[in-house]
Amino acid sequence: MVAGPPSKVYSQVGARRSEAIRRPRSTVHRKSRQLNDLNASIAVTRDDVLAAAARIAKAVVRTELREVQLGGVPLWLKCESLQTGGAFKLRGASNRLLQLNQAERDRGVVAFSSGNHAQGVAIAARRLGIAATIVMPSDAPALKIEGTRAEGARVIFYDRLTEDRTAIAAGLAARTGATVVPSFDDPHIVAGQGTVGLELLDQLGRSPARIIVPCGGGGLAAGIALACPDAEIVIVEPTGWDDMKESLAAGHIVPVAPGAPPTLCDALQTPRVSPITLGILRARQATALAVSESEVEAAVRWAWQEQRLVIEPGGAVALAAMLAGKVAPKLDTVVVLSGGNIDPALHSRMIA
Repeated sequence: MVAGPPSKVYSQVGARRSEAIRRPRSTVHRKSRQLNDLNASIAVTRDDVLAAAARIAKAVVRTELREVQLGGVPLWLKCESLQTGGAFKLRGASNRLLQLNQAERDRGVVAFSSGNHAQGVAIAARRLGIAATIVMPSDAPALKIEGTRAEGARVIFYDRLTEDRTAIAAGLAARTGATVVPSFDDPHIVAGQGTVGLELLDQLGRSPARIIVPCGGGGLAAGIALACPDAEIVIVEPTGWDDMKESLAAGHIVPVAPGAPPTLCDALQTPRVSPITLGILRARQATALAVSESEVEAAVRWAWQEQRLVIEPGGAVALAAMLAGKVAPKLDTVVVLSGGNIDPALHSRMIA
């Protein structure tokens, strides 16, 4: 299926301010014990997403919403690959770090990530004068490692197959007093990521019928689900790493099975989802799909050849589901392109 060139672009230039700038009372400080229950979705609400939008307005850019044609049907691409840091992650990281008090800032932050959250935290921390330590897998893409270090963060490597990144980060925090900044299992992070949804609502001037979102731990999808209550939510994961799909079907958290296959989608290699994200997506009755490596490569190639957009594999899974026909074209569909941090050599091979 071939799409024509973009016929309409909505950018940050001259864009309207919307209800997203209101400052309602935040609810993210509710008792932490709620996070251990699948009903933890009540720990973060749409009001928190609205508050996050006001809080981070000067920290992030308003990314392009591009109209394209697919199968003769117009749809929209939300280009978070064009966000500062190359992915949506700066939104949640900024929302979390901006709420630290001075004593917490002085003790620093620690995060774990294969790259996009790492860069988001590193950028937000540098801007606020906070020391950041990032626990990254030793096989993380070189581009993401270099990008994280370039923002002044200290990088500590771990073995993805034999070591527990959460335990390593917790140990560092215990020794130094640093605040752990999870990539998705945190209501502040979910609220920040949800600003993608508020932004596309404002750019469209209405709610889309459907939003298709890449999913690793589910922070982006859950945040958008809160921000856009009238839209159908479809989440997409790489085959073998589709634990949100399995968790939604089972009604409880199902971790990624041992021996999961290699994937180009490093950004989505999350071993298990969280009560917060699963609870929100269950409540919204989200649909879940999985795509193959070849389908992901085809989407990366299409994005470049048809739209001149550089999209990393994990950021292209929602588009892959559309191009592969796993989601039927439908008017007023938004496809989120969540990241564009891909090693140039790999991108050149994929688009050839």
